Amino acid sequence: MDVETQISAVRLLGTARDPVVSLLDQRLLPSRTVWLATSDGEVVAQAITDMVVRGAPAIGITAAYGLVVAMAGVHWPPEATPSDVEGERFEAWRRRFARTRPTAVNLFWALDRMAACYSRTEAGPETKLFELRAEAIAIHDEDRAYCAAMAGHGAALLPEAGGILTHCNTGALATGGVGTALGVFRGALMAGKRLHLYADETRPFLQGARLTAWECQQDHLPATLICDNAAASLMREGKIAAAIVGSDRIARNGDVCNKIGTYNVAVLCKHHGIPFYVVAPTSTIDLGCPDGGAIPIEQRSPREVTHVGGWAPEDLLASLAVAPDSVAALNPAFDVTPAELVTAIVTEVGVAQPPYAEGLAAMVAAAEARRQR
Repeated sequence: MDVETQISAVRLLGTARDPVVSLLDQRLLPSRTVWLATSDGEVVAQAITDMVVRGAPAIGITAAYGLVVAMAGVHWPPEATPSDVEGERFEAWRRRFARTRPTAVNLFWALDRMAACYSRTEAGPETKLFELRAEAIAIHDEDRAYCAAMAGHGAALLPEAGGILTHCNTGALATGGVGTALGVFRGALMAGKRLHLYADETRPFLQGARLTAWECQQDHLPATLICDNAAASLMREGKIAAAIVGSDRIARNGDVCNKIGTYNVAVLCKHHGIPFYVVAPTSTIDLGCPDGGAIPIEQRSPREVTHVGGWAPEDLLASLAVAPDSVAALNPAFDVTPAELVTAIVTEVGVAQPPYAEGLAAMVAAAEARRQR
């Protein structure tokens, strides 16, 4: 899996009448590489909740594909019309996927696009299914192109040499292409910059240790894994020249919601005078959300804090307890970094600088105009 032959961790196989969603089970990496293939919409929805697939863009793509397989599995009586059975089933499935993860706005953006596609025509069920499939594939293809564009825009911001800190996983596993923040790192290397990635382990789900480190090994990227609480010391030692992270939702004012611990990184960067960059497609920008205080923060199982491993149900016995039995544990999946700590926000249409409100709105408008052409 290298930059030139990128294979997404989310795939749609089969035909419009008989589609199959295939997902690389990220809970099992790096020890096992297992693909989950299903034509059951409920299995796809649960896979999003259970983090078989994760990363904001990948979640949106998967939900779009999930709607395709869900609607392909609906059987209408001969007398059915789009206004009675089909429309009700589509809306029920749309609501089901909307409940899978509350924070990543790309999920709702993709579902809204699929709903708009469904509503554009009065065609029969079979034609609508072909159109839904085409729209879902377009969402995936667009994200692949967005990743490439962000890699170019963001690479220009990074220094010619030095250490780059990242948090969580923002590469091919989290997107439809080469990644957001990790894609920028890859782009900078391809441009000839002499950079080294320092990847936070990203407790408690260890997306940095299990996924970012794995991707870097697969693509032969220069990288070193560090404990989350080692970042401050590396900054003080002058080993970090910039930090780049992704996002699951960006508010209208530029507040950034990302994997828990991102706020810590931003505060440390501010103290040490290090630029802190956020990389995300415009589908991550939520202009209807005024600031970070309005972003819902997903609360996940305490077991992800008290145990390591065993995140897949079949692997529960393989989990290792790292805390006393029955201890109370808090597990917010995300935190919010205030806009004043963000040096710049990189999207597929360019780089936004503070203050963000006007620039982010212009970027969303420009992205929408491009899609309409």
